[in-house]
Formats: sequence, C-alpha cells, structure tokens
Amino acid sequence: MPKKYALISLKDIKTHSLKKRRSKLRLEALGLPFKGGGFREFLISLPDTFAVKNLREIIDAIIKAKKEKRPVIIGMGAHPIKVGLSPVIINLMEKEVITAMAMNGACIVHDFELSIIGQTSEDVDRELCKGTFGMAKETGRGLNQAINQGVRNGKGIGRAVGDYILNSKFPYKNLSILSTASRLEIPATVHVALGADIIHMHPEADGALIGEGSLRDFRLFASIVADLKGGVYINLGSAVIMPEVFLKALSVAKNLGHDVKNFTTVNMDFIQHYRCIENVLRRPILSGGKSYALTGHHEIMFPLLAAGVLERLSKR
Repeated sequence: MPKKYALISLKDIKTHSLKKRRSKLRLEALGLPFKGGGFREFLISLPDTFAVKNLREIIDAIIKAKKEKRPVIIGMGAHPIKVGLSPVIINLMEKEVITAMAMNGACIVHDFELSIIGQTSEDVDRELCKGTFGMAKETGRGLNQAINQGVRNGKGIGRAVGDYILNSKFPYKNLSILSTASRLEIPATVHVALGADIIHMHPEADGALIGEGSLRDFRLFASIVADLKGGVYINLGSAVIMPEVFLKALSVAKNLGHDVKNFTTVNMDFIQHYRCIENVLRRPILSGGKSYALTGHHEIMFPLLAAGVLERLSKR
C-alpha cells in the first residue's frame, strides 16, 4: 500500500521581523523618473541595482585604467561594426581610452567596405541563393592585396590593412577602425580562421601570408595581454574566436612569467555563451580580478558605456 500523507500543519511556523531581515533592494537604490537634463542626470536617475551597478563599476575600472596608464583592450567580432558602432569606437581611440584593438577576420571586411564605399553588410540570404555571396570584387581584391603586401613587408594583418586604408584615397577612411589605429599608432591585431571570411574565397588569397600575418598578430596580442595587470579587457560581440584567442594569449603571458592578474574583464553580447563565460569572465580572473557580463544589443549597450566613460572624463 502506498504511504498516505496528511496536509502539513503551519501553526508552529517560526517567523521573524521584516525590519531585521536583510533585503536586496533599499530606498537609496531606487531609480528616479528622468526629468530631463544631460547624460549625467540620466545616469544618476538609474536604479543602483544589478546591471546598472555593474555598468558603473565597469566605467570606474576604465577610468582607473586610463588614469594609471594601464591597457584598455577591445576584442571584437564584426557585428559591432555592422550595427554602426565604428564612430563610437574611433572616438574612444582618439580620446586615448581604448589602447589596443583585437578583431576576428570578419571585422576587416566590414571595416574595409565602410572606408571604400560608406556601406557594408550584404543580404546573405539573397546573395547566397544567387551564388554571389561574398564575391564583391573590390573587397576580395583590395583586402588580399593589403594583406599580401603588408605581410611580405613584415607586418601583421591589423597593421597591413590599417596602413593600406590610411594611405589610400578612400572617401570614408575616417570611418575605419584599423586606419585610425595606424594613424594613432595604437596596436591592432586580426585573428583569422582560414575559410571563415569571404576574402578567402577570392583567387588573390594567399593562405601562407594570411597565416603568417595572423600569427604575428597573435604574438603582438600576447605581448599586449602580458601588460594587462590593472587594465580592462572588453570582449565585444565575439562568441568564439576572440575568447579562445584571449585565453591562449593569457596562457602565453603567464607561462613566460608575466604578472598578469588583478584586471577587469567584460563580456558584451546578446547572449552569454559558454566560451565567453569561461574564457573571458571566469578563468582569466582566477588569480585575481573582477568580471562583468553586460547582456543586450551592442548598438544600445556600448554607446551607453562609452557615454558613461566620456561623461566621467569631462569632469576631470
């Protein structure tokens, strides 16, 4: 026979005073209706809870890194460029907030196309059905030429493409992150997965030179990461390539005896993926540091972070 249960009695339940209980939300953390004014007033109006608290702490970390001349590195996928963030990123480079850029291979495609024609991001569905996806002549020829020439001259892909755009007569080269990096002498690295980018489908692609240039950039990136103590690393919209590259660069730095700890990592994306959680947020700070996840649309979240940093700098 199955055991039968009676309704449990609640008459002897022990209670305590609400005043003595520790609560997560207190009066001083409540948000306020925004009544107009500047961006500073908007930030002040936000509730001092969860993601807002994280945002404020990230801003603090970036300001502290800049003040102490520590690195602020952006490791990014292509999507931030595709949603129009290049001018925001370039402004932070020019304000000496961002001190190094690292990209996956797709970034150079959109960076290049913006600089040459002022538009990018093709309709993949439409072009794939026509057999023309990724076959833009100027992109394939120009980028491969930039890489081939630059790598032969001892450059990594980031500097090769940056210099190529900077020295060109492209009408929109002021919108190029890589061109800006070359102009400002900010290190910029590109980390390629061969076969993953449209320029690899073009006859001008040279696998040996692409590989050599990307490996040079990895070694440069590892050198930058070796100096990350007290700095900030932001993974912006890369779910696989940059989290993996960052972890390997960090391993190289530690293996060579560099004191890489007590830094801040941030992952900004629509979804918090496994590799980002492990390789950006958890594993790198096991020896000391802090990590933050900011989840949301890049075209909203990154300008919000950038504006918060610039607002703080304007008060100094």
